[in-house]
Formats: sequence, C-alpha cells, structure tokens
Amino acid sequence: MKLAVPLCLLLTACTQANHLGCPLAWPGYALQSTVLNAAYNARRAKVSTFVTANQTSILSDAKAKSGPTLAEALNLAQVPQTRRPALTDELANNPLYRQNAKALVVALMVHGA
Repeated sequence: MKLAVPLCLLLTACTQANHLGCPLAWPGYALQSTVLNAAYNARRAKVSTFVTANQTSILSDAKAKSGPTLAEALNLAQVPQTRRPALTDELANNPLYRQNAKALVVALMVHGA
C-alpha cells in the first residue's frame, strides 16, 4: 500500500505533458546518452589525432578544393556530402585553422553528422 501512492504519481507523470518526460524512462535515457557520448568522444579523438598529424596537408587540400587528406578528415568526422563544399571553402579561407588545430577539429566535428 505504501508503494501504491508513489507508483501512481510516477504513472501520472507519464501521461501528462511536462519538460522532464516520463520518470520511468529516465534510466533508458541515461543509458542512451552514455552510449551516444562514448561514440562521439571516440570519433572526436580519431579526428583530433588525424588533424594533429596532418593539419598542413588538410588545409593544402582545402585550398585545392579536394585531396586525399581532406577527404579522410571529412570522412572521419562524418561530414555529409552536402556540407563538404561549404566547409572546404571555410577551411581554405579562414586563417584561424592554420594557427589552431583545435579550431580545425571543432569545425570538422560541428559539421559532422
């Protein structure tokens, strides 16, 4: 009987519109968030390692509008084909990316899927 009241309140929270969602689903959301964050962090680490080793080549390829190093960086960051031309122009024309490898990693990850 003591458990019935809190259970009813939880179930009521699941049927009404609120910004927190259903409390019974919170553990699932936490697990999903953990998995997605781990996948993103792994992808970002790969991109960061690649950019650190190949920053000059990536930017040279961007100036030329294409190249294997740029293509690999875009593939690692999972940048969709539709966003690649605009990002390539941005990388070629912004001097920030020549000076700061972290900014280049951020640009790639922001445009990635």
